[in-house]
Amino acid sequence: MCALFKNREKEIGKEVCQKIANVFTSVTITALPCPFISSDRKKSVCGTSRGTWTSVERRRESKMAEEPKIELFVKASYDAESVGNCPFCQRLFMILWLKGANFTLTTVDMKRAPDVLKDLAPGSQPPFLIYNDEVKTDTNKIEEFLEETLAPPQHPKLCCRYKESNSVGEDIFRKFSGYIKNPNPGLNDMLEKKFLSTLVKLNMYLETPLPHELAKNPDLTVSSRLFLDGDSLTLADCNLLPKLNIVKVVIKEYRDFAIPAELKGLTRYLENAYKRDEFRHTCPNDSEILLAYHSVAQYLSK
Repeated sequence: MCALFKNREKEIGKEVCQKIANVFTSVTITALPCPFISSDRKKSVCGTSRGTWTSVERRRESKMAEEPKIELFVKASYDAESVGNCPFCQRLFMILWLKGANFTLTTVDMKRAPDVLKDLAPGSQPPFLIYNDEVKTDTNKIEEFLEETLAPPQHPKLCCRYKESNSVGEDIFRKFSGYIKNPNPGLNDMLEKKFLSTLVKLNMYLETPLPHELAKNPDLTVSSRLFLDGDSLTLADCNLLPKLNIVKVVIKEYRDFAIPAELKGLTRYLENAYKRDEFRHTCPNDSEILLAYHSVAQYLSK
């Protein structure tokens, strides 16, 4: 039985423990950076995997013993061999990685898990977090909790300096959904323009110098920062980047449309993001994203 649940038999019962053990299977990963599941790790009996992620070895073992036990549950891919398509899951995965925390990542096979989850986290679906045996299920509240709990000096702050960084790009996914779900060629240009306008708005923000940049160079007219709020990834990036990755993959497949190179700020932002292991290695495979959108996205009628 999975060790995670052995010590909970008294709390949730042996029968439930056995059901859970049949859904979650452990795989230990000891080095970063690396993809979550490599090609030589075969599917387990029930098709889910659980990996232990450790930050760079910068703390002594005596201090490690004092660290909290953190377990993040995310959706598994359709083949149950890697992470699934879920921007909320990736958001929390990125946050924990950026925090440099030691944590256990468990992928949940949603084809097998619903009956089991009602015993572990009633009424919830991944992502959810177990922090020292306390279950947390609301993504926004989990983010707030991790930012408050995994705080300096042991862990970096990830909150933004500028409130605008938190809200920029918030309408992209909504316009993208309308654009990609439409099968009518007559409406495509109009929906594409609305979608493109949200990308232009984000691009303008990324090209506009922030106050701290102007403080260093008052004559600066175009920002060269790496990410939304500066040169470091923040909570805002963890929220937006997983959605932009989905957008990029789906519009290419269903509309043969790519983010215009003329949007230099946005192009630079994505290029810098894909260079970061915390983002690149938490992304689902492109094929996984397309499978998730197979039932909702529409090719244009001919």
